[in-house]
Amino acid sequence: MKGAVSTLRDAIRIREVFEPISPRLELVEQFFLRELEGALPMVREVGSYVLGGGGKRLRPALVLLVSRMLGYSGDRDVRYGAVVEFIHTATLIHDDIIDGSDLRRGQPTANRRWSNEITVLVGDWLYSRSMDLCLEYGDVEVMKRLNAATLRMTEGEILSAHVRGRVDVDEKLFMDITRCKTAELFAAACSIPALFEPSTHRYEDHLRQFGLDLGLCFQLVDDVLDFTSDQEEVGKPVMADLCEGRATLPILLLLERIDAGTRKKIEAVARDRCFEAISEQELLDLVQQSGVLDEVRLRAAALAEKAAEVARFLPECREREALIGATQLLLKRRK
Repeated sequence: MKGAVSTLRDAIRIREVFEPISPRLELVEQFFLRELEGALPMVREVGSYVLGGGGKRLRPALVLLVSRMLGYSGDRDVRYGAVVEFIHTATLIHDDIIDGSDLRRGQPTANRRWSNEITVLVGDWLYSRSMDLCLEYGDVEVMKRLNAATLRMTEGEILSAHVRGRVDVDEKLFMDITRCKTAELFAAACSIPALFEPSTHRYEDHLRQFGLDLGLCFQLVDDVLDFTSDQEEVGKPVMADLCEGRATLPILLLLERIDAGTRKKIEAVARDRCFEAISEQELLDLVQQSGVLDEVRLRAAALAEKAAEVARFLPECREREALIGATQLLLKRRK
């Protein structure tokens, strides 16, 4: 019941922040349907399942909000809102295969319902179709930005895979991986609308920085939620990151504050991908009592504030205020 209440509360907040572009978000949904209707039956089946899995559509909403803020009145914002979500969805499909995940947004992952082989190919289809959609409009510059973001995301996955199972990761490398895997697509979603018209190109750098800060904030909040939410709220097992071999920032900060014996137990969880050397409750108690979650929350809040300050350089309108509101929404989210 608690999870249902918090989900409803978050949904209300999201509707309030994105109210200026809610009709266009519906057009993005319709765009998804048209694209999948023309695809192979298996692509349509898997794609519909993943795209209909309850995502917040945050990245498309950013494309739409920024487009309206800059005074754009065409239909490229809808197309590229869909493209950004296609790319994001492809990364989720591939992530779940790499991680061997069973749950995503409270339902079985696509690779659990179908096979790894089928789902990885559907992810590839989504990537490829995204680039096709750019080429159909002749938007080479937009495609360059999206391709660069996709390349950075792939590099982030490679770096993450290289250190998987290890906790001897320094904070700089962790933030580099986070920027590549998460923040680069936020930056692309925010900045590509500046390329739609020559008169708005001057806003691209500020919008890119806003997106990077927002994306980093989003991921740090996500890392905290891995320790503070229950499975019903987040739609996946809690403390899943460490059990999948990934040391997030709360764990990296915790390791600096504990004795060598306890550190070895945490290392074993990441290495062996299971809670045997230390129980889930023991680790949760350590994290909550150490103060590291408050420290990560403060860092996320600093990033949100930095994004809001960058937004002050953008055109003054209700869409800009909605973007600033989104920075606070991410800090308060429960899932």
